[in-house]
Amino acid sequence: MKRLFLTLVGVLMMLGAAAQEQKTQYRVYGVAFYNLENLFDTINGNGTYDLEFSPAGARQWNSHKYWSKIHNLAYAISNLTSKTTPNGPAIIGVSEIENKSVLDDLVNNEQIRHWNLQVVHHDSPDRRGVDVGLLYNPRYFKFESVTNHRLHIPGYERFRTRDQMCVTGMLGNRRVSVIVNHWPSRLGGQEQSSYLREAAADLSKHIADSIWAVDPDRGIFVMGDLNDDPDDRSVARNLGAVKHAKDAGPHTFYNPFWSMLRDKGIGTLAYKGAWNLFDQIVISGNLLKENSEADDMQFFKNVVHNHDFLIDKNGTRQGYPLRTFAAGAWLNGYSDHFPTEVFLKQAVRPKR
Repeated sequence: MKRLFLTLVGVLMMLGAAAQEQKTQYRVYGVAFYNLENLFDTINGNGTYDLEFSPAGARQWNSHKYWSKIHNLAYAISNLTSKTTPNGPAIIGVSEIENKSVLDDLVNNEQIRHWNLQVVHHDSPDRRGVDVGLLYNPRYFKFESVTNHRLHIPGYERFRTRDQMCVTGMLGNRRVSVIVNHWPSRLGGQEQSSYLREAAADLSKHIADSIWAVDPDRGIFVMGDLNDDPDDRSVARNLGAVKHAKDAGPHTFYNPFWSMLRDKGIGTLAYKGAWNLFDQIVISGNLLKENSEADDMQFFKNVVHNHDFLIDKNGTRQGYPLRTFAAGAWLNGYSDHFPTEVFLKQAVRPKR
């Protein structure tokens, strides 16, 4: 009789635990990045470098083409939704934008206006006039501050590139910082220019380490068009972003896009028949389940948004991202990069 009683108690305890587990609900947050591929207005603002994207330039960049680009990008962003994030990402880092005005036009497009996305922007010293920026939904992310960090290369004082933007705020109930990047290009060759991206990675790591020195619990995302793949030196060695979550400590980084490229062959841009995955969102280890409590905000999946409508269906470009121009011809596309996104979940306990 005693054994039967103990068995019943055990079963009831197990059922109670299972019922409690079933009651656990999660709030999901998306954090995305999108290279908008030369989102310029039609005004020649800096002479030679901006002439290309003006009505008198080689691309004959006029109001019709500009507003078509805005419409297309807004449509792409409107499709960054899921069953658990019906209002899109909480945060969207962007690159290759000329100024704040083009981002204001983008977020005010009728396809995404109802999200009330807010804009964070800073004018960088890049010679071509492109910057990084950040869009956020104030329902899910509460903006607190922004700092901008210049990349200095010793011995190359005249070198100019995009500043790194660090935006801090509350994502749900977790304070996070998002470092938005567009690292130097591979102009002149990948190996020959690698030192520039390695220096950019060192700067991102320095920003993160400085944050953790004063706030060890801060979650950090390093995102952007890094112009390198996840296993290149800049990302894997200098930034220290590892391929497997189990190898990441609380104050190091995990790169979920490494496996996506090398194990699944999925990329965000293509060149001469080969895929690269430059558009990465790297996650601090303290946002992983391996280094946090069950109720903490935790990363759980990542995606490349290679939707069918974003894919070119023609000729030698078939399967590539459907870009705005190719070989000088206007394609009325979206971008030469696919958007990327990571998802985090936060346990929400029912009120008693």
